[in-house]
Amino acid sequence: MGQPVPMAELWRGGLLESTHLGHAVICDDTGGIVESWGDPAAVIFPRSSCKMLQALPLVESGAADAAGLTDRQLALSCASHEGAALHVGAVRDWLAGLGATEADLRCGSHEPYDRAERDRLILGKERPCQLHNNCSGKHAGFVTLNRHLGGGADYVEIDHPVQRAARAAFEEVTGEAISGWGIDGCSAPNFATSVHGLARAMARFAAASGSSARDTAMRRLAHAMATYPEMVAGEGRACTELMRAMGGRVAIKTGAEGVFIAIIPERRMGIALKITDGASRASEAAIAALLVRLGVLDPAHPAAVKRLHPVQKNWRGFETGDIRCAAGFPG
Repeated sequence: MGQPVPMAELWRGGLLESTHLGHAVICDDTGGIVESWGDPAAVIFPRSSCKMLQALPLVESGAADAAGLTDRQLALSCASHEGAALHVGAVRDWLAGLGATEADLRCGSHEPYDRAERDRLILGKERPCQLHNNCSGKHAGFVTLNRHLGGGADYVEIDHPVQRAARAAFEEVTGEAISGWGIDGCSAPNFATSVHGLARAMARFAAASGSSARDTAMRRLAHAMATYPEMVAGEGRACTELMRAMGGRVAIKTGAEGVFIAIIPERRMGIALKITDGASRASEAAIAALLVRLGVLDPAHPAAVKRLHPVQKNWRGFETGDIRCAAGFPG
């Protein structure tokens, strides 16, 4: 078993202050490893990076078409959004189109990450609701699939038809039986797999030709994400800014605790990475570096520079250090 390798570093005053270790795999359309760092067999929770896998049954089953979902809504089904008015309104409208309401969601409530929406709630003395949850788009997809399948209201239960469908799709596309499961922040099950398995799944999305119902579903979800990056995350977020920088050619998605994936159709390749200490500053630097390595991201683009060489500043605005890729990564 391989050990995690240095991927990102924080420098201060000309000295190395912190090092972030991780695992990463680039897969081709055969599922084979093109390049890897650390241990490809390391088992991880993909967290929100695998939302396109969780959304596969929504499209593949015909539930999305039966409900008349647009590609913009499919992008939202794969989102970890900011809870901005854009996202809240889109989920509300989606549910209304189903004859459902916020009460049908099972993701829980939290304060929106979007400052404008947070301030609006505070000034209006309103409490956040489940629509503000960053996973509410995924859960709207679960509600849609559940209506199609005729399951019970608690669609996040591990033995519910919605989650059985999600697990089957997850295992089939990663090419691995799950290594276990845990409960995600939004109360849905999250299935564990290897970094290689997650990269293999992303490569299958990248190579999807539309020759089968599953291929069509994978291709449509990846296209939706890349076409509507503002729905996948939000303004200022790495997913949105980097997808815009790549002009809709690549779909990427972060997950909590330092996970990132990429789907690259023009190269028929997928990427998965995990920073072992869970730092997003490191996972963003690492995914940007790998996208540059594969020639799909311009290293001079402001969105790339922002992740590859972010400058650290203190509360007075003084530059105190910078984050950079570790020596030798990605090579």
